[in-house]
Amino acid sequence: KKVANPLFESRPKNFSIGADILPKRDLTRFVKWPEYVRLQRQKAILKLRLKVPPAINQFTKVLDKNTATQALKLFSKYRPETQVEKKARLTAAADVVAKGGKVDQGKKPILVKYGINHITALIEAKKAQLVLIAHDVDPIELVVWLPSLCRKMGVPYAIVKSKSRLGTLVHKKTATAVALTEVKPEDKQDLAALVTAVKENFNDKFEEHRRQWGGGIMGKKSQARTAKKARAVAKEAAKAKRIV
Repeated sequence: KKVANPLFESRPKNFSIGADILPKRDLTRFVKWPEYVRLQRQKAILKLRLKVPPAINQFTKVLDKNTATQALKLFSKYRPETQVEKKARLTAAADVVAKGGKVDQGKKPILVKYGINHITALIEAKKAQLVLIAHDVDPIELVVWLPSLCRKMGVPYAIVKSKSRLGTLVHKKTATAVALTEVKPEDKQDLAALVTAVKENFNDKFEEHRRQWGGGIMGKKSQARTAKKARAVAKEAAKAKRIV
């Protein structure tokens, strides 16, 4: 028998009503989440369960992290001016004109192009040298046809994460797609390397992506039931073979 130490008195806790406070439990499972959280979780599960046609499934195949970082770094060199910068430039030009001077407009700046209608026009005119499309555009119908158009016109394109990253390039919250029509001479080599990598991953694999369906991934319980049925069928087949 264990000898109790008289210096340490045993004080067992009593968890009845009005007595000791119950220990904290993880109640995450019982939380009633906000509707937008429930909706986005249900949507993610539905995307796994339902069969996804190739035209939509191609947006799950995004550019790898390193290449995407290089592409965004190149695009960030050609960010358009902000509203503040534009205001300052126009104010300075107005001051020059007010003093009777002449404003030198200079050469047209090389900038990132954005806006789905503008980019479509550039692709159709074969002026775009590289197009980046966001993978999470909602509704997807806005850009679902863009990869096909790029391939038809022979314009290199890539699907990247995410619309908010593309938005930061052009001082917006989000952008569905961005494009470069030209670059400075010092960046031509970087652009050529990017175009080669992008063509290998997207333009050249278009036919392969066009045939690949997505989704159809069931939950753990469903997979376990299917595996159990398959084992039972295999067992029956083996038994029938032995009898024969």
